[in-house]
Amino acid sequence: MDTYVDGFLIPLAANRIDDYKAIATLAGQVWKDHGALAYCECVGDDLDAPGMVSFRQSAAAAEGETVIFAWIVYPSREARDRINAAVMADPRMAQMQAPDAPLPFDCTRMACGGFRMLVEC
Repeated sequence: MDTYVDGFLIPLAANRIDDYKAIATLAGQVWKDHGALAYCECVGDDLDAPGMVSFRQSAAAAEGETVIFAWIVYPSREARDRINAAVMADPRMAQMQAPDAPLPFDCTRMACGGFRMLVEC
């Protein structure tokens, strides 16, 4: 299986969900336009499973924050690298990449990583 996934865990102020949705909707379109197979963004709803590390803990979410769980699916790691380079060069992403961009979350608190698909059903 060559399928590759980028995953993200983001603490987000609960009162910024609509702001986040707006930029995520644009970002999703850009990623899909450049070849991503799927782009998914989810907002926390049931985060505290008894006896397990919660998503709130994993994301170091503070009082008044929720958690965004997101992933992007690519045909392969090579495609992911090519698609991400194209996305970063896309003019629609310029405002989000500016050093003083008014993003609704703190990029330095976002966890992200690339994953090889282990099981795909």
